[in-house]
Amino acid sequence: MISNVVIAMEAAAEEHNPLMPAVPEIILGTIVFAIILIGIWKFVVPNFEKAYAERTQAIEGGLAAAETKQAEADAKLAELEKQLADARHEAARIREEAREQGAAIVAEMREQAQTEATRIVEHGKTQIEAERQQAVTSLRAEVGALATGLAGRIVGESLEDEARQSRVVERFLSELEGAK
Repeated sequence: MISNVVIAMEAAAEEHNPLMPAVPEIILGTIVFAIILIGIWKFVVPNFEKAYAERTQAIEGGLAAAETKQAEADAKLAELEKQLADARHEAARIREEAREQGAAIVAEMREQAQTEATRIVEHGKTQIEAERQQAVTSLRAEVGALATGLAGRIVGESLEDEARQSRVVERFLSELEGAK
């Protein structure tokens, strides 16, 4: 029995070990692996490198475009801020002009009102003077008639003569004005 076991072990040792591949398989596997590795290196890696370079370029181009757009946006913002400042300055100037025009209009209206008031006062004075002269004339006529009537009664003769009546009235009024 021991000899059978030894023979079986020797036969098993000469048999192929399932954990160890055969030498032709190792050689064939190495050749196929080398062919696949060369194919990947020649065809796949350049495509990956090309895609990577294009992607890098696209990203860098995008960053450059973004920086350009940012610079344009900053310039536009600065321009808009300048326009806004100019608009504020213009609005302040317009407000100041409006204030000045308003003050000028107020001054002009005051001057016109003062001129109109002076004209009205002068017209009133003229009218009052005319009415005073009319009252004086009317009063003189009445005083003259009363004085003539009174003088006629005192003297006892009629002073109906127009020239005489006028002289008497003028003399009477002159004496009255002199007494003031």
